Amino acid sequence: MKGPIETKMAGRRAYLDYNASAPLLAAARTAMIAALDTAANPSSVHAEGRAARRLIENARRDVALLVNASAEHVVFSSGATEAASTLLTPDWQMGRSTVRMSRLYVCEADHPCVLNGGRFPAAQVTRIGVDADGLVRLDALAAALGRHDKADGLPLVAIHAANNETGVIQPVERIAEIVKAAGGILVVDAVQAAGRILLDMSAGYADYLILSSHKIGGPNGVGAIIAASDLMMPRPLIAGGGQEKGHRGGTENLAAIAGFGAAAREALIGLKRIEAVGSRRDEIEAIVKTLVPDAEIFGTGAPRLANTTFFAIAGIKAETAQIAFDLAGVALSAGSACSSGKVGPSHVLKAMGYNDSPGALRVSIGHATSAEDIELFRTALAGIASRRAGRDEAA
Repeated sequence: MKGPIETKMAGRRAYLDYNASAPLLAAARTAMIAALDTAANPSSVHAEGRAARRLIENARRDVALLVNASAEHVVFSSGATEAASTLLTPDWQMGRSTVRMSRLYVCEADHPCVLNGGRFPAAQVTRIGVDADGLVRLDALAAALGRHDKADGLPLVAIHAANNETGVIQPVERIAEIVKAAGGILVVDAVQAAGRILLDMSAGYADYLILSSHKIGGPNGVGAIIAASDLMMPRPLIAGGGQEKGHRGGTENLAAIAGFGAAAREALIGLKRIEAVGSRRDEIEAIVKTLVPDAEIFGTGAPRLANTTFFAIAGIKAETAQIAFDLAGVALSAGSACSSGKVGPSHVLKAMGYNDSPGALRVSIGHATSAEDIELFRTALAGIASRRAGRDEAA
């Protein structure tokens, strides 16, 4: 999709909610339609089945290339939430042996699918705090792992590479050093980071990555676990007919996987142009500070994704402002889309120490975001700022 999306509503609309779901790329759509014409089960041994299998293996290769991993270590799932639930388990397998993870360590600002602990009982989950910019407290992580008793099992650490609300990028390499020193296993939620920062599994900082198709312009309903090796894998969440080498049962979603692969190819190319996205993000933040000088933009003291800004307007609830933007033709989020409908402060802001915040607005953009989109955002924000000023004068 190029530029603002046209809808049945009168006038033009701007879609600025890529972190919730990026618009489906033309290449992904084309790949999906071609896959839908391949009417065969990828597990069948006849020619039609082999053709379907080739589509899956080509997509597996393309997803692996996005993070410089081995294709044979990519396991497709129904999405990132299923991938997280699969990996966040006490029960792992190494060949025919069982490996026990006795405690899970997560970050207070993690996405709910990680923060909730997957298959770990709540009593076996330790939450590690973040600082005012949303960066995980490395000293607290090291101290917690230092207290871990490996006689009961290994420590499993799961953390996001980039925050879905603030865009703050975690120091994954330093986190990995701490985890490895403690003899632990590291799962990195790379859902928001993929296609926006360079990810390299060959660097050895992550044991497992989680990816999601629809965050990079692929279809909904498909994601992936990417392992550094096949030495150790979690006990399957879904057992079945042995698909995905026994790691995830059920006939593969051929069309969605093909679309995911195409989106991964485009995302890898797009990394070369990510600075242009950052320039547009900076333009949006300049508009915010000009029209609402007392607005607070969160996470600016830390490295952030080039496409994300998260800000609060004093005296206006995020949900109220979001509705105003929507009515003005601008689609953005009040926090995570996964928290849609839940009125209250963002758990990410709470973790960062903003206990009294009325919430914040998230603008997230992509390569297709245009000057017209940004101008529509400017107009909408100007209207909100004007109404706030009028209300303050009346008071």
